[in-house]
Amino acid sequence: MSSHAPEHSPTQLRTVDLDIQGMTCASCVNRVERKLGKLPGVTASVNLPLETAKVQVPADVSDETLISTVVAAGYSATVKKPVQPEHSEHDEHSGHEHLVPNHLLRRLIISAVFTIPLFVISMVPAAQFPHWGWVAFALATPVVMYGAWPFHKAAAINARHFSSTMDTLVSLGVLAAYLFSALQLIVDPQMTAHTGMKMSEHALYFETAGVVSTLLLLGRFLEHRAKTSASDALKSLLNLGAKDAVVLRDGQEVKVAASQLQPGDHFIVRPGEKIATDGRVIDGLSAVDTSLITGESVPQEVQVGSEVTGATLNTSGRLIVEATRVGEETTLAQMGKLVSEAQSGKAPIARLADRISAVFVPIVLAIAALTFLIWWLVSSDPYQAFSAAIAVLVIACPCALGLATPIGLLVGTGRGAQLGVLIRGPQVLEDTRKLDTVVVDKTGTVTTGIMAHTGTSTAHGVDADDILKIAAAVEHHSEHPIAQAIASAGAKLGALPEATNFISEPGGGVMAMVAGARVVVGRKSWLEAQGTALDSHALAALDEAEQAGATAILVAVNGQFRAVISVADEVKKTSAAAIKDLQQRGLRVVLLTGDNPAVANKVAAQVGINPEDVFAGAFPADKSKAISSLQEQGKVVAMVGDGVNDAPALAQADLGIAMGSGTDAAIEAADITLMGNDSQQVVTAIDLSAKTLATIKSNLFWAFAYNTAGIPIAALGLLNPMIAGAAMAASSVLVVANSLRLRSFGK
Repeated sequence: MSSHAPEHSPTQLRTVDLDIQGMTCASCVNRVERKLGKLPGVTASVNLPLETAKVQVPADVSDETLISTVVAAGYSATVKKPVQPEHSEHDEHSGHEHLVPNHLLRRLIISAVFTIPLFVISMVPAAQFPHWGWVAFALATPVVMYGAWPFHKAAAINARHFSSTMDTLVSLGVLAAYLFSALQLIVDPQMTAHTGMKMSEHALYFETAGVVSTLLLLGRFLEHRAKTSASDALKSLLNLGAKDAVVLRDGQEVKVAASQLQPGDHFIVRPGEKIATDGRVIDGLSAVDTSLITGESVPQEVQVGSEVTGATLNTSGRLIVEATRVGEETTLAQMGKLVSEAQSGKAPIARLADRISAVFVPIVLAIAALTFLIWWLVSSDPYQAFSAAIAVLVIACPCALGLATPIGLLVGTGRGAQLGVLIRGPQVLEDTRKLDTVVVDKTGTVTTGIMAHTGTSTAHGVDADDILKIAAAVEHHSEHPIAQAIASAGAKLGALPEATNFISEPGGGVMAMVAGARVVVGRKSWLEAQGTALDSHALAALDEAEQAGATAILVAVNGQFRAVISVADEVKKTSAAAIKDLQQRGLRVVLLTGDNPAVANKVAAQVGINPEDVFAGAFPADKSKAISSLQEQGKVVAMVGDGVNDAPALAQADLGIAMGSGTDAAIEAADITLMGNDSQQVVTAIDLSAKTLATIKSNLFWAFAYNTAGIPIAALGLLNPMIAGAAMAASSVLVVANSLRLRSFGK
């Protein structure tokens, strides 16, 4: 599997999720990770858009130690509460003051009110009046001191720790323009005594400080709004759950909050209502719409004994359900947890941005200082030198760089959850990019995993329906999947005769008395052991059924062969199309199964897999070895499976994809979990991963290109600081907007 095991055993390490307030850029992320990483045995992955950190810590490191370390780095932190669907609607209100929309909006409005007249009187000679510079000073002061306060505060906190971030660049640029202008005005109070002055005739840059502050506040506000939209997929996922449930207590119906349900409670689900929590149907028959969880559009039939999932919709009949999993144990809560963990992680591609941001700000400060000195020495024009230096500071702010990876991951994994595709971690995206081989398990993945009657071949003079009903009467008493397939097929023909004196031989077959006759049903060896002689006709029928890829069950009555009943696992309707789609993407598809070669080859032919790409008769250990063999050939392998026997192969593969209908062992071993039972979701998972990775790469490219091109342009004096501020704010919004395009994936 793509993720590597940690150096410490699971008993030595624990995971702590932190909410961190005060981070604004990639430099902040790098600083927090670096500080936490200095604690013995601690590793941390910090997510900027979510303002969270996932920290792996030894058991002897306390939560208080982690929090104090973050505080010492200049930020605040609290231990994150577990994902709870019923509380998710409040999540959007958490966060640091300067990131809360209400505070940002207030600062933005006040700044804009003062900046607009400031810009007009500074830039339009016709709007000027005697001593207008003092009015500009008065208008700029609230913008710089109140509007831009979040930038100054963050810069000061980092300065105390001998560190610098994006806010350092913004704060220095704004304060430099403001203080330099104020100083010039104080030294020469008559500087703006005349009206109609051009910019070249004075050394006041109040409008630069005001406009840059306002534009950056606007950019941050829009960025926050976009980030809120980016996390909407997870919020909507968590809000899918039912709010109330009608519980049966002492024969009475009692309405309670869904969060109060306990395992073992019996609750009623009427048509049109959501199922309150995971459970088992104990009464009723209905069809349940699982599309919100699995992405599958066709309602699933449920009856007594069927497992149902919380948040799915009961479409028709009345059901009584026994709660089996509640709270954090439900499928919905686990989905939310898995998506949150994936969004909190860090893709390998993000490490490049982190390494650059660690040294980026100090280098920019040096470039800005050098720009000022060179321009002053070369041109003797302090206005031009000062303008170029401020433009360098403003244009270099690495907001877009810090958002490029996590915001793409946030939207991509959120959209995946809506489609029933759960991506376990960000490294999975890298793994899908290199895939060239997809290995699929047969039973439960390519096929339904449910045995069904496919035909009956009888001895001369025997009615096929009659012998099927007799065999079904005997098999009705067995729980074996093959027996149930025969019993179900016989029941469709009418009432079954009564069977008595039932005997079962594991691995052999069954036997009972039906209408005074001894009926034996099972394998060839079982019939022979019970004294049934098989003639050439019987052996030919048996061989024909097996060659057709079916499981052949023989029937004898009073020691005489009567029929061969064929049972087969049906291929899913979507399997052939899904495999064709994978092959069209240049991927080699391999069928891996523990079934016999005849069955495997028949299924492969039905879904379009080449005969040379069929591995049959594979035990669990053999499946893992088959994956290893492909990897030794240089292949990058994805494994798709659903059973316990697939878990070793899922873990061995470069990318493990588990069907959500499968076992917990398979899902735990996988990198991607498909909540539905549709083979086409494998294609969706691979396409979504590739699309998300491509979006992240395009974000990083434009973020790098923006800073790489912007800094030299600003240093050459070709960029006005106000335009630089607008461009810097726009870059962050554009990166988020580019990521938001993933919300339309699959529509």
